[in-house]
Amino acid sequence: MSKKVKKADSNLENVEEVLSRTELFIEENQKVFTSIIISLIVLIGGYWAVKKLFIEPREQEAQAQIFHAQAEFGNENFQVALEGDGNTLGFLDLIESYGRTKAGKLANYYAGISYLHLEEYENAIKYLNKFNSKNSELKAVSLGAMGDAYFELENLKEAVRYYKRAIDANSNEITAPYYLLKIGVVYESLGDNKNAVDSYTKIKEQYKNSAEARQIDKYITRANLKL
Repeated sequence: MSKKVKKADSNLENVEEVLSRTELFIEENQKVFTSIIISLIVLIGGYWAVKKLFIEPREQEAQAQIFHAQAEFGNENFQVALEGDGNTLGFLDLIESYGRTKAGKLANYYAGISYLHLEEYENAIKYLNKFNSKNSELKAVSLGAMGDAYFELENLKEAVRYYKRAIDANSNEITAPYYLLKIGVVYESLGDNKNAVDSYTKIKEQYKNSAEARQIDKYITRANLKL
């Protein structure tokens, strides 16, 4: 018998041995495997049941409830939007009762903006800080609103920080130059006219078609005269 044939036979024996061991392992642990499979089925089935019987109905309820508060918000009835009118829920009720739903999470944004309009700036920061969104435009506006709240509280460094975060979240032609202008104005009030000029110049160079760009030269000139 040649060496090649012997080697092939030896390899075949090794494979058969491994297969035999595998079969034996499966046989000995069959109950364990069965338990794991059953557990997975129960988990998947349980999640499906929770989703269909609890999560989705709660989401629908929350969406129906938030409509009234959004309508009051749109009419600038911010206190009613926050607290409800006795018959319908306000944003604060929605956060408490439906906080884990999409509508409940969105209510934090509306609550923060409502408090900003009501000049309750610490509450505005509190609720806006709880809000997060994958929507870059909404995220930018919420961060910018936090900047406004800090500005009103005369915490100008934090205001600048949040305006910058808003720009980083979405550098579009509408919100980015709007917040750059605010940053420049804050820098001027801090006596940091160099950074003010830099901020205004970004509007002129990077956002030429924005509403802010049409009047930015006067801001640049004013800040430059202070250098």
